[in-house]
Amino acid sequence: MRDDETDDTRRYEVVFNHEEQYSIWPADREVPVGWRKAGKNGTKQECLAYIDQVWTDMRPLSLRLAMAKAAEDQNG
Repeated sequence: MRDDETDDTRRYEVVFNHEEQYSIWPADREVPVGWRKAGKNGTKQECLAYIDQVWTDMRPLSLRLAMAKAAEDQNG
């Protein structure tokens, strides 16, 4: 971890988009259009640790759904 990251005292929000992709956003700024709060805020390290726990499948939602449908179609 870089020194400037350990000195970061800002608060962040964990946010996610319609594809269930996660990111962090400064808590004192309005969440960008297309993103929603995930209900977790804290330091950068806390938010990134939370994302590591909940974002276990990095594939976008649309790809996961398409792959599930293809598997269902293949299995009949």
